[in-house]
Amino acid sequence: MTVPAPAGLVLRPALRADLPRIVELIADDAVAATRTGSFGPAHVAGFEAIQASTQDELVVAELDGQVVGCMQLTFVPGISRNGASRLLVEAVRVAEPLRGQGLGRVLMEHAHARGRERGCSLAQLTSDKRRPDAHRFYRALGYAQSHEGFKLPL
Repeated sequence: MTVPAPAGLVLRPALRADLPRIVELIADDAVAATRTGSFGPAHVAGFEAIQASTQDELVVAELDGQVVGCMQLTFVPGISRNGASRLLVEAVRVAEPLRGQGLGRVLMEHAHARGRERGCSLAQLTSDKRRPDAHRFYRALGYAQSHEGFKLPL
């Protein structure tokens, strides 16, 4: 189901000037606040690496001149699934006052369109177990909780 974008909404590649706001959006919940930290040089280095990569995109949603959402897309070539490429969706965030109004769905529809344009046959993401609202949102988009995820700090 395609959702009409709110009037004045623009999805565009992130600019360096957007980075403090992106970090603020990502850190705007109890789960992510401590692991995201305050805006600083590490975020700038990450942004520069994303900008330099042909396999990554950092997208912002701008409404009336304000960044109100963001997400990172990574296009992962593969050998499994008959050589399928995958779209990895990360750091999807919508400003708290705008949640529940369809902006997240617009972001995700954009992500899926970009994945198809890049030849991906599968979209995947992870979501912290402490985010039941996000899990309902992703299930409503058709995502299946098909795997158990594992992480190891390096």
